[in-house]
Amino acid sequence: MKTRPIWYDARNLKDEKSTLPFVLTSPIDYVLFSKAQVKNINLPKKTQVIIEIHKMDDIKELPKENIVLSHDMKLLEDVKNLGYQTALYRKIVPETDLESVWQEGLTFNYLAVELTDETNIPLELLIARLQDKSTNLIKVVKNYQDMEVSIGVMEVGSDGVLLKTEDIQELVKVNDYITNSKQSSIKMTKGKVVEVEHIGMGSRACIDTTDLLKTNEGMIVGSTSSGGLLVSSETHFLPYMDLRPFRVNAGAVHSYVWAPNNMTSYITELKAGSKVLVVDTEGNTREISVGRVKIEVRPLLKIAVEVNGEIINTIVQDDWHIRIFGANGEPRNASTIKVGEELLVYSCTSGRHVGIKIEEQILEV
Repeated sequence: MKTRPIWYDARNLKDEKSTLPFVLTSPIDYVLFSKAQVKNINLPKKTQVIIEIHKMDDIKELPKENIVLSHDMKLLEDVKNLGYQTALYRKIVPETDLESVWQEGLTFNYLAVELTDETNIPLELLIARLQDKSTNLIKVVKNYQDMEVSIGVMEVGSDGVLLKTEDIQELVKVNDYITNSKQSSIKMTKGKVVEVEHIGMGSRACIDTTDLLKTNEGMIVGSTSSGGLLVSSETHFLPYMDLRPFRVNAGAVHSYVWAPNNMTSYITELKAGSKVLVVDTEGNTREISVGRVKIEVRPLLKIAVEVNGEIINTIVQDDWHIRIFGANGEPRNASTIKVGEELLVYSCTSGRHVGIKIEEQILEV
């Protein structure tokens, strides 16, 4: 299913005291309020506020980063001229002239439509008219199933949905959708170990995240932008100490760590709040935040593998408790890995500038 923004309609809630806190602490980032309502709510910084207005006075002291929604096209045009993002709201009934609706919507950033009939034919027509336009089509939905259908209509779907429900079970389903939609996958392959070298003392970093990692998860760490090994989370047996399921003992401080959106970061660039990519042994990925990076001097171990004629190496702490995933997804103790064995590898075309993938001639060894 495609990733689309989910708006939540917080106007006219019957049980605002219990429903709204649940929504505001969920992955839902876009929330629609009335002007009177938003004055009395302490909102998290992540929340993108959408305000319904009925008159020009409603935008007094309204931050420019808010999205303004209205049924009144003329009012919304005036608001747009002041620099706000705008959303036109239209209720679609059988007598509605759909040609007028989509043409009116072209003036604004968003066109939010509420369908009164069960059929999705009006939605299909609006999708067809707006699919190559800059206006984002938002459909009002009442549950997760309706959302799923709306996003999948004509293999294009609406650009987003406006969810109207106080059913906690439905909200949980939507939250799961948002979380899962942020996940993607990368292709992991097998590489044969061609060199294992004890290279002496150096600085290595542990990346402590703000979530609990699974036993089959870790991070891609490599010395060059052409790829790296899958270094395991600290979720496997450690003698003399407790597990650190939030941690990846990643490697030497010069290393690349893979990040969301096909980017990389040097370990030394990471800090609290930075985003990194957590990868499992099947190649499934998820975005996670860094809570802390801990750098200490430790003995280091270089492990080099060959993949399709290319050499990829990772330098990790030289210790038994460091795990690197083997070719079959099994955690291997770094200090026991030998030449000729196979490990899981992520391999890609080299070339990075400030972490961004670029096309250029580059040689890294």
